Amino acid sequence: MLRFTVRRVLQLALVVFVLSVLLFAWLRALPGGPVAAILGNRGTAESRAQLREALGLDEPIFVQYLAFLGRALTGDFGTSTGVSPGKPATELFLERFPATVELSIAAIVLALIAAIPLGYLAARHRGGWLDNVGVVGSMIGISIPIFFLAFLLKYLLSIELGLLPTGGRQSAGIDATRVTGFFVLDGILTREWDAALDALKHLLLPALALASIPFAVIFRITRASVLDVLDEDYVRTARSKGLAQWVIRDRHILRNAMLPVVTTIGLQTGALLSGAVLTETVFAWHGIGEALALGFERKDFPVLQVVIIAAAMAYVLVNLVVDLSYAVIDPRIRTVRKGS
Repeated sequence: MLRFTVRRVLQLALVVFVLSVLLFAWLRALPGGPVAAILGNRGTAESRAQLREALGLDEPIFVQYLAFLGRALTGDFGTSTGVSPGKPATELFLERFPATVELSIAAIVLALIAAIPLGYLAARHRGGWLDNVGVVGSMIGISIPIFFLAFLLKYLLSIELGLLPTGGRQSAGIDATRVTGFFVLDGILTREWDAALDALKHLLLPALALASIPFAVIFRITRASVLDVLDEDYVRTARSKGLAQWVIRDRHILRNAMLPVVTTIGLQTGALLSGAVLTETVFAWHGIGEALALGFERKDFPVLQVVIIAAAMAYVLVNLVVDLSYAVIDPRIRTVRKGS
């Protein structure tokens, strides 16, 4: 298990390294580059030359990359020029990251609560009304654009019915104590129940919108995986032995159907953590997704660098957790990979 973990960590470190090279080259290939982003239209030829020298952009490209890599390893990505001018990009990221994590966790939890039980039941009652409704609902969830669903939910539940807030993470009048940056958790830890409830109300609507695609994907994978397992000989043998239904479900069906589902959950979670740009923009949710959108709009290269690198690392770490969970769910994988 230790050798498997070390090997996967080294592979993922190589992925991050390659990504850093691509990110470095891509950002410097964008029209205008960092100098134009900082000076705008006010810069003279002399000031541009001075700034290029100060930023080290007159050095050979490999020297620039080594300097970029050295600063990145120490967490120094520069100072924001557009999203929050004057603030270190890493500090801005750390302020906004908890918002995206809170939203992503809420979305994936909502998706799992609905998708796995419904996927299992749809497979067990294949061709029935629940199966047909689930399949159609999952197709809608995959097909509908996330920004359209977000605006639709916002209009129906907030504007028309007034059940939930229209946006933001918490009401302006709430004097809440900040501990972790996760507003719902902060309210619970400090026993400020009004703040926790208010944050939860603000969280529910964007989480519902963001959960639509993970729900659809996980439902379909769960249904297909359970259908495959139901046809296996060991399931029929377990039934012929007269085992209890819950034993067959937990030990024989779900346990063997979980590998592709775990993979899907990991990929979906990584995608959510990478930044729900459209959802955060629609609901004014001040996370890294909104920061990424503003960074592109305002050509804020330091913010783009830290957000893209951090989002990629989050995705990579989630995939590492998925790989390790394989070995827990199915120990045969450890044996196969050890021998390969």
